[in-house]
Amino acid sequence: MKIYLVGGAVRDRLLGIPQKDRDYCVTGATPEEMTAKGFICVGRDFPVFLHPKTSEEYALARTERKEGHGYTGFICSFSPDVTIEEDLLRRDLTINAIAEDDEGRLIDPYNGQKDLENRVLRHVSDSFSEDPLRVLRLARFYSCFHHLGFSVAPETKELCRSLSRSGELKYLTAERVWQEVHKALSGRTPSVFFEFLDETGGLEILFPELYALKRVMENPEYHPEKDAFSHTMLTLKSISGLTANPVTRFAMLTHDLGKMIEYASDNPQEQKHRIVGVPLVEKMCQRLKVPKNYQKLAVNICRYHSYMAICRKNPEYLNRLFIDTGAYKDSVQAGIVGQCLRADFHGRSGFEKEPFTADYFLNFILARASRVKTAEVMADGFQGADITKELNRRRMVLIAEAQAQLSEMYPDTIC
Repeated sequence: MKIYLVGGAVRDRLLGIPQKDRDYCVTGATPEEMTAKGFICVGRDFPVFLHPKTSEEYALARTERKEGHGYTGFICSFSPDVTIEEDLLRRDLTINAIAEDDEGRLIDPYNGQKDLENRVLRHVSDSFSEDPLRVLRLARFYSCFHHLGFSVAPETKELCRSLSRSGELKYLTAERVWQEVHKALSGRTPSVFFEFLDETGGLEILFPELYALKRVMENPEYHPEKDAFSHTMLTLKSISGLTANPVTRFAMLTHDLGKMIEYASDNPQEQKHRIVGVPLVEKMCQRLKVPKNYQKLAVNICRYHSYMAICRKNPEYLNRLFIDTGAYKDSVQAGIVGQCLRADFHGRSGFEKEPFTADYFLNFILARASRVKTAEVMADGFQGADITKELNRRRMVLIAEAQAQLSEMYPDTIC
């Protein structure tokens, strides 16, 4: 029995970045021998074990043979005769196909170290095209390592295009797609994930709502980037510079879905897309089985993401925004909305460094409106449903006062 450290832990150490999970590959062993040593078997399709003390994963070396569709259509062989080189051959990228033995020696039969040095993401073998999930994994790795100067080998891009054309991507389950999306949104440059899928044909298949935005041509006076997909990617880059929260980033990914309907109409109205976009966001979330907290914020940002003229908005509109987003109960929510407004404003070519005040104004108005307390309304004799009505009436009075004060304080600002 031999044990090797494999995958991301080896790769990240060679890159000089923090290591997360440590996974191991075991050769020359049987499942019975592993359990006899106290390892806990958790693998359903092939033998994966947890270390009895560290809970780190130990998988028996295996080979794979494609037999069906999708990422589950493989027959695995995990006999004790499988070598570490054979196990590494089944892996997706050369940079992930490096092993380290217990004496610190590297086993690198597919030149992963060279590709790390040259900052290239390259497939190990043509069997890459047998697993459609690898298109998403590659897109994610590209988005994670893009800031380090990594590129994707041309021949690997072509394999991704072939996979997209083959129809294999449609066999990916919603859960696996969302898992990769979530990881990408939690990474450094999530926009690269979607741009790579667009370049290799996967965006149209997996995210047709986003792909449809490529056909939406916008007013170049306000959107020099021209189409709504480009704007969406710019806003995703912008919000990623403001927060690492994947929930907020997802909200900006979906904030303009309504444009694919509104701008296709005979009489497009600039702000109507916020209304027609809500059911599109809900439908996309249901299809991908997106968690409820992601969906809630995405719907609210779609509905309320207009950053223009905060001080001229109807007080009822702002009061409803604060209620729907939970800002009256938790002022942090207004900060999140403000981040999204800022990202939407700066997510336009040439506007990246323009001054922006709507997020400040929003928090100023919320602080004023939050002075009204339910206990005060009840103390004045209001009961039942009249409590809420009076509470909202008083809030809207304070919202209007705050708007007027801001307009007086900043007369030269479109606030």
